[in-house]
Amino acid sequence: QVLSHNLYTVLSIPHDPVALEEHFRDDDDGPVSSQGYMPYLNKYILDKVEEGAFVKENFDELCWTLTAKKNYKPDRNGNSVVSHKDAFKLWCLFNFLSEDKYPLVMVPDEVEYLLKKICTAMNVELNSCELEDYLSQEPQGQGGLTVWQFLDMVNSGRFLRGIEQEAISMAVEEVYQEIIEDGYLWKKGQLRRNWSERWFMLKPSVLSYYMSEERKEKKGSIALDKHCCVEVLPDKDGKRCMFCVKTSSRTYEMSASDTRQRQEWTLAIQTAIRLQAEGKKSLHKDLKQKRREQREQREQRKAAKEEEMQRLKQLQEEKERKLQELELLKEAQRQAEILLQEEEQRRRQQHEEMQRTLEIQLQEAEQARASMQAEMVLKEAEAERQRKRILELEDMQERLQEALQQEVKARQDEEAVRYAQARLLAEEEEKLKQLMKLKEEQEEYIIKTQREKQVLKLEMENKNKCLEEAQKQLEEVRVNRQRVDQDVMAAQRKLRQASTNVKHWNVQMNRLMHPIGPGDKRTNSSGGVFAGYQPLLSRRDSSLK
Repeated sequence: QVLSHNLYTVLSIPHDPVALEEHFRDDDDGPVSSQGYMPYLNKYILDKVEEGAFVKENFDELCWTLTAKKNYKPDRNGNSVVSHKDAFKLWCLFNFLSEDKYPLVMVPDEVEYLLKKICTAMNVELNSCELEDYLSQEPQGQGGLTVWQFLDMVNSGRFLRGIEQEAISMAVEEVYQEIIEDGYLWKKGQLRRNWSERWFMLKPSVLSYYMSEERKEKKGSIALDKHCCVEVLPDKDGKRCMFCVKTSSRTYEMSASDTRQRQEWTLAIQTAIRLQAEGKKSLHKDLKQKRREQREQREQRKAAKEEEMQRLKQLQEEKERKLQELELLKEAQRQAEILLQEEEQRRRQQHEEMQRTLEIQLQEAEQARASMQAEMVLKEAEAERQRKRILELEDMQERLQEALQQEVKARQDEEAVRYAQARLLAEEEEKLKQLMKLKEEQEEYIIKTQREKQVLKLEMENKNKCLEEAQKQLEEVRVNRQRVDQDVMAAQRKLRQASTNVKHWNVQMNRLMHPIGPGDKRTNSSGGVFAGYQPLLSRRDSSLK
C-alpha cells in the first residue's frame, strides 16, 4: 500500500485504494512477490501514466530510495569518494547511458565515456589502462557493469585518488546538468523587463523554466520547433554572456553565468531544435545511439579483423603445411632419385646379364636352327602326306554328307509311311468299332426275333387246337354233306377263295416264322399242312354260312 501510494503521488495519478483491495482480495495471506505485484503495477499505475504529467527527477528519487538501501554499500566510516547525493546523480547518469534491455548494464565503452566526462570536468586525465585492467578483473554479466558495480568502482578510489570530494561533487553536478540538460539561467521578463533567476530544463520540444530546482512552481515554457533559432547577444544592462531564443511569436533574452555555460546552452538549444526537426528526442540519446552504432561498427570491424586474422592464420598454417609437404616432396624426390640411380644400375647389370644370356641363347638358337631345318624337311614331307590324307578325308566327308542326306530323306519317308500307317490303323480301328456295334445290334435283333418266334409258336399251337376242333366239326359236316349237296357249287367257289386266303396266310406265316436275312430263301415246311386243310376250311366256312 505504501509503495503504491508513493507511486501514485510521484506519477501524478489519482490514488485508488479500492482497486488495490479488490486486486489482492483473493491473495492477502503472506507477503506479495514481485511477480504478484507486477500485474497490478502495469494495469493500475503504469498504464495510466501520461508523458510530461510528472516530474521525472521525483520518480528517479523514489526508485533510488527503494533500491539503494538494499544494494548500495558505501564506506561505513564515511570515507566514500562520492556523497550519497552524488551517488544518486551517478545512478541517474548510469540509467541514462545504460543499454535498453533488462537487466540494465553499462558497456565498458560507456563507462569509459562517463568517467572521461567527469575527469575532464576536473581537468584530470583518466588512466585508461588501469580502467581496462579493472574491467578485465571485474566479473561482467550480460556484457557490462551493473549500476552497483559501477558505484563500487567509483567509490574504490582507483581512478579518482588524491581528488577532494567537493571537486568530485562539482564535476558530477556539471556532467549531470550537461547530460540531463537543466540548470540556472537569468531571464528577462516581458512586461516589467526585469531580470529573474530561473531553473531551466531543456527537452527536444520545449524549454521549461521553474522557480527553483525543486520544480514545484512552473513559471512558463518555450515551444521549440524548426522555425526557432538561437543568437548570441552583446553584454548590456549589466548582464554578460547573453543570448536569446527567437520563436515565431516572441524573443526570449537570457544570461548565463559564464561564456562556457552560454556556449553549452546555445549549443544544446540549437541541437534540440535540430533534433525536433529531425524527429529525434535527445542530444545525448542521439550521441548515445551514435556511440552504440560506432561500437557495433568497431565490433564488426573487430570481428572482421579477427575473421581476417583467423583466415590469415589458416592461410599461414596452410602455407606451413604446404611447405612441409614441399619438404616432404623434396625429400621423397631425393629418395626417388637415389632409388632411380640404384634402379638404373641394377637395370644396367640386368641388361648386361641379359645380353650375355641372349648371346648364349643366340648360339643355342643357331644350333637349334640347324636342327630345326633338318626337322623342317621331315615336317614338310609329313605335311605333304597330311595334305593328301586331308584330301581323302574331305572326299570321304562329302560321301558321308551325301549318305547322311539320303538317310535323312529315308527317315523322312519312313516317318511319312509310319504316319500313313498310323492313320490307316486308326481308320481300321474305327471301322472295327462300327462292325462290333453292328454285330451287337444284330445279336439284339436275333434275340428279339427268337422271342417273337416263341410267341408265334404259341399262336400256332392255339390254331392247331382250333384245327382239331374244326376236324371234328368237319366230321359232323360230312355227316351233313348230303344235306348240303345243293350247296356244293357255292361251296367250291368259296373254297377257292379260302384257298387263296390260306396261301396268303401261309406266306405271312413263313415271314413270321423265319427272320429275313441276307440271301435266305428257305421255304416254310408248314405250307403243306395248311394246304391239306384247305378243303376242310372251305367246307367249314360253307357250313357256317
